[in-house]
Amino acid sequence: MNTIYVFLSTLINVLSFAIFIRAILSWFPMRPDNPIAVILVQITEPILGPLRKVVPMVGMMDITPLVAIILLQVMSRLVDYMAYSYY
Repeated sequence: MNTIYVFLSTLINVLSFAIFIRAILSWFPMRPDNPIAVILVQITEPILGPLRKVVPMVGMMDITPLVAIILLQVMSRLVDYMAYSYY
């Protein structure tokens, strides 16, 4: 059972990091066929896509990555709580 919690925690951390890197890279001009950009979009779009339908733009800024990272961190806390309450 501990393996599941470790996997979920690691997955959440990797997703948070990928979203953060994608947000930072969006500030720089980059070709859409760049391999790093393609991989980051493939990893993060399943999370960011549905959130974009719910989270409004703030002026010209898309705050969806911030909301996604906050939600992932809340999920991480829940996984940690479940892992420690199980033992």
